[in-house]
Amino acid sequence: MQTVFEQVVWAPRIVAARPLNSIDNEYEDIVALLMDYRSDDSAETLRLCYAIATASMGENHLWQDMGLASRKAMSALLEAHFPALVARNVGDMKWKKFFYRQLCERAGVPICKSPHCAECDDKPVCFGPEDA
Repeated sequence: MQTVFEQVVWAPRIVAARPLNSIDNEYEDIVALLMDYRSDDSAETLRLCYAIATASMGENHLWQDMGLASRKAMSALLEAHFPALVARNVGDMKWKKFFYRQLCERAGVPICKSPHCAECDDKPVCFGPEDA
């Protein structure tokens, strides 16, 4: 039986789908975010930082761009390797949205049109179900 890590599809097609100059900064910022929150210095976790950042550049849900079966599998993978980062996602925001929210917070950029997500018109986009 494969572990969740072994199920990850290492898909360079995601990066090839968008011009690199449009994603370089975002990609590097997501790698840095994940590196800061990784649970260990293993080669597996290091590779995951780059794989997750690469998949974050895709156009589908993160779990889909990672080649996983569900959001639950994606969450389990993140929990195993980035538990402190997962703990920050208290509202169970969609993972790509959550990563970008973290990047905005790091940069001191306001990200929500309302003072609280509960009052924002985009709440269903950030917290809604992730259907296949």
